[in-house]
Amino acid sequence: MVAVPAARDLPPPARTAMQPDAATNEQHVPAPREADEAPALSERDRQILAFEQKWWKHAGSKEQAIRDSFGLSSTRYYQLLNGLLDNPAALEHDPVLVGRLRRLRSTRARTRRR
Repeated sequence: MVAVPAARDLPPPARTAMQPDAATNEQHVPAPREADEAPALSERDRQILAFEQKWWKHAGSKEQAIRDSFGLSSTRYYQLLNGLLDNPAALEHDPVLVGRLRRLRSTRARTRRR
């Protein structure tokens, strides 16, 4: 037979945020959380954003410049760039560029879904 603790032996239930405290009749409001700080951009991240600001007319020339500048394949470069677009620090660093690239990315994604 298993012993069940009596109600008086159990700890009081935990209060939820904004639940009034019976003893003081005040509401418990949790302390505001500091925003999750994204890690600062690395030098390579800044270089990628600066590189992306340039206008490229032909895809082939951009791919060659990616290899020459970063020593990366174009696939890996775009993987890094997509990660940067989701980084709040990149948005803070260059909001116009990141916003434009996010719009282009979502437009391309919508086109692929059709």
